[in-house]
Amino acid sequence: MSGKSERINVFPSRMALTQMKVRLKGAQKGHSLLKKKADALTLRFRAILKKIVQNKTLMGEVMRTASFALAEANFKAGEFSTTVLQNVSSATVRVTATKDNVAGVQLPVFGTEIQGSNDFALTGLSRGGQQIQTCKQNWDKAVELLVELASLQTSFVTLDETIKATNRRVNAIEHVIIPRIENTISYITSELDEREREEFYRLKKIQEKKKIAKDKKEAAARALGLEVSPVVQEQSMLGDQQDEDLLF
Repeated sequence: MSGKSERINVFPSRMALTQMKVRLKGAQKGHSLLKKKADALTLRFRAILKKIVQNKTLMGEVMRTASFALAEANFKAGEFSTTVLQNVSSATVRVTATKDNVAGVQLPVFGTEIQGSNDFALTGLSRGGQQIQTCKQNWDKAVELLVELASLQTSFVTLDETIKATNRRVNAIEHVIIPRIENTISYITSELDEREREEFYRLKKIQEKKKIAKDKKEAAARALGLEVSPVVQEQSMLGDQQDEDLLF
């Protein structure tokens, strides 16, 4: 995409050359910062991916243990789900949401918070109480792990989109913007050099024409038998000669 013919349409001048150099420096600085940001996001992305794999593996074991604990509690205490639903007035476990700043990117972080008291603490008092408490602890652990996994997956998706956008910007600056500015600087430099060569050639031709005209004038004067007056050198205003006194 960054062909040599692609450049910014500017008038070649010293000021334009200075502006292009400033823009090139800014583009290089922006490319460096975006590259560092992409590296930091990629590092965090890989850490979250590794933790997601671990949590999904752990989630299978936790859910299996919780399911076995529920079956054991139903076997020991009978069907107790109706009693639990009747005693619960509000949710005990609530999900909290905060934000984590990673290289300027806001990542949502979910957590669990225990509120209120245990409304069904006396459930299974006659039989199966120990199994019900074990079942409750296992499912609490499963809920906490599920919320953590949801937080990790949300951060994973957010980082994935941000990394793609940052990499597109890095590639655009590296392969489009910087080459275009460099081509513009080369164009302005070549045009200014060409102008200097043209000016030097013009001055040289003027000197040659003046010399030819002078030679022709001297030759014509000699042909007429006239004496050629020598060229009087102008005196410098900064010389050491004494000036005449002026009376006012």
